[in-house]
Amino acid sequence: MKKQIAVLCNSMRFALIGTMTIAILASVATGWMKGDGRAGAHPEPTLKIDNQPLKREGSMTVSFAPVIQKVAPSVVKVFTSTEAKPNASRRGPGLEQFFGEKFRGFEFPDMQGSKPKSGLGSGVIVSPEGYILTNNHVIEGANTVKVVLSPGNEEYAAAVVGVDPKSDVAVLKIDALDLQPIELGNSDQILVGDLVLAIGNPFGVGQTVTMGMVSAKGRSNMGLDYEDFIQTDAAINPGNSGGALVDAEGRLIGVNTAILSQSGGNLGIGFAIPVNLARSVMESLINHGHVVRGYLGVNIQDVQPAMASHFGMEGSTGALIADVVPGSPADAAGLQAGDVVVEFGGKKIKDSRHLKLVVGQSAPNQGYGLEINRGGELTAIEVSLDELSDKGSQWASQSGRNAESYWPGDMQLEELTPELRRQFQIPSRIKGILVSGVKQGGAAWQAGVRPGAVIREINQLPVASLADLDGMQLGDGESLVRIWYKGASNYRVIRSEPLG
Repeated sequence: MKKQIAVLCNSMRFALIGTMTIAILASVATGWMKGDGRAGAHPEPTLKIDNQPLKREGSMTVSFAPVIQKVAPSVVKVFTSTEAKPNASRRGPGLEQFFGEKFRGFEFPDMQGSKPKSGLGSGVIVSPEGYILTNNHVIEGANTVKVVLSPGNEEYAAAVVGVDPKSDVAVLKIDALDLQPIELGNSDQILVGDLVLAIGNPFGVGQTVTMGMVSAKGRSNMGLDYEDFIQTDAAINPGNSGGALVDAEGRLIGVNTAILSQSGGNLGIGFAIPVNLARSVMESLINHGHVVRGYLGVNIQDVQPAMASHFGMEGSTGALIADVVPGSPADAAGLQAGDVVVEFGGKKIKDSRHLKLVVGQSAPNQGYGLEINRGGELTAIEVSLDELSDKGSQWASQSGRNAESYWPGDMQLEELTPELRRQFQIPSRIKGILVSGVKQGGAAWQAGVRPGAVIREINQLPVASLADLDGMQLGDGESLVRIWYKGASNYRVIRSEPLG
């Protein structure tokens, strides 16, 4: 069976999982439309928030009609249109997305012509001022956005207050009276097994409600920079993007965003952005015109089980620092490569994705306490974050021997000369020895090491030249190797055979 990526919206591509694909839940909408992004250009939203835990005890209700009657007017249809562009090509739309490079250059009869494109999705009214939460991919590329209320079908032109592709959140605003905003819950308090209701506009058939439960929390690997998805088996279909995921009391706990599907239809695996994350992004867009995120200045990765013992750890939770950006807050705080962040700002850190999310949601220019594992001992460190800018990323979520020697796992190693630095674009600050060749199928290859990588450390000992390999305990078993490759440092565990 051929693998095929079905993308229901051009703004994002989610990863292929087996023979199944992640599909975006909106009709096609390409490009994007700017709104007024000036800081302070929009009034503060008046949000109704209920942080009380869900009442999980008591008899099961036989009808959720009262909940739906309360929530339904808060969920809207979102219609978009994109102006027609001159046909520079007669290539069939989307074929490279669906079938890969072999269709590049194929020309087809003009199926789209010069007709404008339209799309549909859903949104949630969150304040009486007319603010609406939806997904970035719902409105991406739109020249005009219209919102249709329920149940009266009143239509309003919507302004785009701001978008955040990194979290797939967008904020709209309409000028309308007597709106019924939804009550916001606390997505941090939901539990796996909690009953949820999904409300949206699937396939454009009109407002639809489906029921399920929270299947999992903290899902990621959807292709976004900031992810913390709620997984649910409530039926979600194309057109539901931007719609509401509510708890049994009708409080918004998530914004429906994506599904795992073979065909683009529902298979009982849907994903929603937690309302706490969506709300944080929304308030930043309204108040600042962009999303303000904290900046730590580290290159991080997960702690693989095979690495844990090398860092004196029993488990593999936390975020492993593979590199520290010079001059960054992390550098000023004394963080080092090889440190494992196990707590940040009072929150236990699960993995590198979690640390990235927590730091991103933390305010700049404030101090935070970190707990790190350094060589098997827990150490407390204070750090003051900067603001993340678009200038660069803080993350990457990676002697007796001569240049013809292979170690370990069949790697060819060379001294790092100025000529090789230019050839492989290696910065002068990166010290180590160059991996100029890797035997395919060998241990290093299987660990992900490729030609052009620079070995910086072996078993947490610095390596600056081939001579540094003398005296190191190299041979059978595992070696923890810190490498630099294509702009980022990371750790690899290489299981090597004896030399000679």
